[in-house]
Amino acid sequence: MQTYNIYKILKEELKNGSSDLVTRTSGQAIRRRIERDMENEKDGEVIALDFSKIGIIDYSCADEIIAKLITRLLGNEYGDKYVLLTGLSDNQKENIEVALERKDLAVAAEMRDGERVLLGNLHNYLQDTLDAIRKKGKLTAKELSELKKIEANTSGTRLLNLHKKRLVRKVDEIKNGARVWVYEGL
Repeated sequence: MQTYNIYKILKEELKNGSSDLVTRTSGQAIRRRIERDMENEKDGEVIALDFSKIGIIDYSCADEIIAKLITRLLGNEYGDKYVLLTGLSDNQKENIEVALERKDLAVAAEMRDGERVLLGNLHNYLQDTLDAIRKKGKLTAKELSELKKIEANTSGTRLLNLHKKRLVRKVDEIKNGARVWVYEGL
């Protein structure tokens, strides 16, 4: 996992002495820097955006940084990479969540107290599947099928959909002498 200190990026890009992320223009500068840095990361990398030293983030900045970043991530503009928000305060969480919900997006996050949450919109059946992965750490389609008592093709589709939303990583493993896809939490 690579951690990007958003406060450090803010200081380097805007040089304004503030710890707050406000205005769309500021958000564009921060997102462009994150995108440049992401280009240098290898496929499969989880990029943690650390907001722990940031004060407030307003809606326009949250939309510009997070919602656009996630939209482009889902459009495969950055390759096979994943984003996790960390160090969020309740206020930051609220504004980021509104920006994501308006675009029907979701992202995994960790609050300042260590609680793992999902921000944005996700269908209930996918949320249930994500919760199962978080509880177990990782699952195959067969394991999910047995755990939830659902058809194998249904479990495979759910896992693939979570991967397409970049909410779980898909890794190739050998289990019982066979090559299988394993889906693991970020």
